[in-house]
Amino acid sequence: MATLELRNVNKTYGVGLPDTLKNIELQIKDGEFLILVGPSGCGKSTLMNCIAGLESISNGSILIDDADVSGMSPKDRDIAMVFQSYALYPTMTVRQNIEFGLKIRKMSAAAIDEEVTRVAKLLQIEHLLNRKPGQLSGGQQQRVAMGRALARRPKIYLFDEPLSNLDAKLRVEMRTEMKLMHQRLKTTTVYVTHDQIEAMTLGDKVAVMKDGIIQQFGTPKEIYNNPANLFVASFIGSPPMNFIPLRLQRKEGRLFALLDSGQARCELPLGMSDAGLEDREVILGMRPEQIVLAPGEPNGLPTIRAEVQVTEPTGPDTLVFVNLNQSKVCCRLAPDVAPQVGESLTLQFDPAKVMLFDAATGERLGVLGQPQPAGRVGNVTQINRN
Repeated sequence: MATLELRNVNKTYGVGLPDTLKNIELQIKDGEFLILVGPSGCGKSTLMNCIAGLESISNGSILIDDADVSGMSPKDRDIAMVFQSYALYPTMTVRQNIEFGLKIRKMSAAAIDEEVTRVAKLLQIEHLLNRKPGQLSGGQQQRVAMGRALARRPKIYLFDEPLSNLDAKLRVEMRTEMKLMHQRLKTTTVYVTHDQIEAMTLGDKVAVMKDGIIQQFGTPKEIYNNPANLFVASFIGSPPMNFIPLRLQRKEGRLFALLDSGQARCELPLGMSDAGLEDREVILGMRPEQIVLAPGEPNGLPTIRAEVQVTEPTGPDTLVFVNLNQSKVCCRLAPDVAPQVGESLTLQFDPAKVMLFDAATGERLGVLGQPQPAGRVGNVTQINRN
């Protein structure tokens, strides 16, 4: 096992071309599972290749166990990598594929046999050892590729979108297997994906990338609950966060956000500093699961009545879409809620969980406000329309 640190890593492919990686700073503890996540072309696979030594960095440094490996060849970094394509030798059996790297390292026959047995048992592929890759399913090939990497017992494992070629059901199963495997081995791991569900479920730490820049680095919980900007907020979460553009207005000396459903209006006072926010274009962000049906008794949280535009039962929940400020807003309700299109619902949300973003820069400004004590509505005003 090992620590991994990237210090001001940059990568460019030529003079005059924009940097593919820009000032990457990361620090991974021994045994942590790091996820590099972002859309296609964001630089995550390039960063993975730089860590592996398959690509050279333009400047900066990469340290493993505090030793600078930036100039080392891939074979000297003690890293094992699993590619998206699996890269198995088609003429070799599963056993021979797993043995290949061990033979290159001139391990004894007894040690190789012991290691193959250990890995095959760990990945439950003992019955496949004498088959060739062409005789295996995609999930089985993925296990063999992992087995070849595991047999080396390197300091760090690198996985480059290893589940992207699998069907949806198998991806879920293999996610669980990878999580269990890491819990058993506790080896430092870097995992590249564009799938934010994989990022949230697998990682101890997540680095969200866009245009070669790390937009936010933290635990999955931190990134989900406290996104640094609009991009992170929109990329992490399924269904994605709702965004409502508006301008803050002043009333009785205080700034407030006005939500309008067409049936009712709701005035939400700003609970944070209002310096420089008057008449500024902002975007309110609300997670779908934070918009719920209002209870029968008032509890101090604001409500708004809105007409159902679309319903999408998913099994574990029901997604209901309404319009607020002429923006489509998704609400994640209980599975037994089955409103009809055109029906009006009284919805409730917590201002302390409503995020405020700058419309020009995308940066998060803070949360809209704080919840009121139970039984009070405070300055939140519900205006019904007849």
